Amino acid sequence: MKKILQINTTVGYASPGKIANDIGDLLLEDGFESYIAYGREPESKSNSKVIRIGNNIDNYAHVLSTRLFDDHCFSSKNATKKLVAQIKEIKPDLIQIHNLHGYYINIEVLFSYLKDLNIPITWTFHDAWAITGHCTHFEHVGCQKWLTGCYKCPQTNTYPNSILFDRSKKNYIDKKRLFNYPKNLNIITPSGWLADLVKQSFLKEHTISVIPNGVSQEIFKPRKKADLEKKLNLKNKFTVLGVCSVWDKGKGFFDFIELSKILGDECILIMVGVTAKQAQLLPENIKAIPRTTNAEELAEIYSIADVYLNLTYADTFPTTNLEALSCGTPIITYKTGGSVESVTEKTGLVIEQGNITAALKAIEHIKKNGKQKYEEHCLAFAKEKFNKKTQYLEYIKLYKPLLGI
Repeated sequence: MKKILQINTTVGYASPGKIANDIGDLLLEDGFESYIAYGREPESKSNSKVIRIGNNIDNYAHVLSTRLFDDHCFSSKNATKKLVAQIKEIKPDLIQIHNLHGYYINIEVLFSYLKDLNIPITWTFHDAWAITGHCTHFEHVGCQKWLTGCYKCPQTNTYPNSILFDRSKKNYIDKKRLFNYPKNLNIITPSGWLADLVKQSFLKEHTISVIPNGVSQEIFKPRKKADLEKKLNLKNKFTVLGVCSVWDKGKGFFDFIELSKILGDECILIMVGVTAKQAQLLPENIKAIPRTTNAEELAEIYSIADVYLNLTYADTFPTTNLEALSCGTPIITYKTGGSVESVTEKTGLVIEQGNITAALKAIEHIKKNGKQKYEEHCLAFAKEKFNKKTQYLEYIKLYKPLLGI
């Protein structure tokens, strides 16, 4: 029985953690032995064998070191040495890496071990952190330093935040050295946009594949709930929805507020994932809903919306777009990263970043046509391209030739 070990920040939590869990389930169904090593709580239920890397104290120490010295992923040395010892005991036939950033692992220790490990290594980039000296996204600030070598980082105050030092130059040099250690490294990205960036980076010599993310279409499907519409007082309103796990300027929080000022009375905005403090900043024509971990409840909200509005300034391949499509809801998105790759002429509209007037016109366009014009196309596109099981089976199809199966 072949053994596959995945490494990620969490298990079953946030998009990469859910993807790791889903891949693990498919591996088990196909007769593999599945392990997931993770660094931080919360841990969701998993059918795979799970391994905690370090503990909460290790996480806190890693956060502190990052804040002071901008040395993210160069702490947690002892925790990573213990992980290496566990990998030696498990003897996996293939290692699948997801997010390494997240205050839990030491890449110097890990990649020094992987350097001479004669097994396939696959690594899914859920963002651009692996090819920069600090940040996970750079598109929204127009930074191109990652192409030749980072220095004087304009985003040291963004995740993974540093309040004292800028170590971006050394981080970049160290990442370039370490991440090129494995000669049997296969890189996976969820979007063609990110794949194109990696092909320009210091990792361009490795094999790069694109496997778009997927969502459960048993959960995310049209769910008409008259009682929810009544509860939210949406009768006779054209409903525009935004969903985010953490709202901030880069996710369009203030753009929604600006849009609310010019939106007609027949329209209403809903923002899901808003904190209590943020809710106090919102005008009356924006309904604030706290973040929900109930996927069926979220699917109901997508379903009652007439259009999903994604005003993100930095995104690799937003899962929220896929969830909206799977519920039959058309999308309006800024022309940002891989967000545009889940939108066609029949499933929504793409507009320029920061153009609130264009957002209003796009909403009016879909309102004029009616959601029903897009719904069937959204569902068909989602079924064809973004079904969770179909997409994550692509991972196993990738693994088998690497394992000689």
